[in-house]
Amino acid sequence: MSNPPIGLIPILATPFAPDGSLDVPSLRSLVEFELSAGADGVAVFGMASEGFALSAAEREVILREVRAVTGPEVPVVAGVNGTGIAPALEQARLAADGGSDQIMVLPPFLVKPGPGQVVEFFSEIAAQADLPVMIQDAPGVTGVSIDPAAVAALAGVEGITSIKVESPPTPVKVAAVRDFGIAVLGGQNAQALIEEYDNGAVGTMPACEFTDVLRVVLDDLAAGRRSDARAGFARLLPLIHLGVRPGQAWAVHKEILVRRGIIASATVRLPARPLDAVTGKALNEILEELAW
Repeated sequence: MSNPPIGLIPILATPFAPDGSLDVPSLRSLVEFELSAGADGVAVFGMASEGFALSAAEREVILREVRAVTGPEVPVVAGVNGTGIAPALEQARLAADGGSDQIMVLPPFLVKPGPGQVVEFFSEIAAQADLPVMIQDAPGVTGVSIDPAAVAALAGVEGITSIKVESPPTPVKVAAVRDFGIAVLGGQNAQALIEEYDNGAVGTMPACEFTDVLRVVLDDLAAGRRSDARAGFARLLPLIHLGVRPGQAWAVHKEILVRRGIIASATVRLPARPLDAVTGKALNEILEELAW
């Protein structure tokens, strides 16, 4: 698939059984939900996937199972979070072998690269990976800033087709990079979805538990029903904001998926934490308001 995935591309949670093992039946159920909800593609191994807690063998299983459910026509994006060129390329090749269409690549983050090294890193990945590259601009996670000048330089590199903007305020960054000739998608759990689209984004990559409702918002926006889109989005905002709570986001995503009957368990892996009482109370109130 030479074109970058655009539209609504949810980041799949990784379901675990209560004993912490990978729950493949729940994973397949989750992918089926995303497709029925109107997702334009799916992504694995992102931050919302607990990709930091997965082994290479589990990544292989996840890719195989996700592709088996999506079939060949639905775009699958695989996150790459290696701490240098060699581990990033290892993950990229695993993604290619597993049938991914695109890799979403974080910059190195344990040893912080300078601006020139950021360009060098992504250029090297694009040259050696067997898949098109999406830059993941997420300084809140990595501590690495990718400035517009670096994005402009990388936009001219063969194999780099898109960028996921998670550098707040995301609408401002979207506007700054929208004319560089690569697809721009929003992140940060769609917190600024409408503004991002207003400023040139062609897609969004949020968590996966509210795809069906977000699909309605995007369809209203595309059809010019702006007041309906804004009302639908406003209704989701408390849930969206809870879904980025530090340390609790993964448990929030999974608890909602359990309550909606999509996965079987809300188990998370360290360093993610189970839902605490304060966040659980807030989530209960929000879900009651949404009638979920």
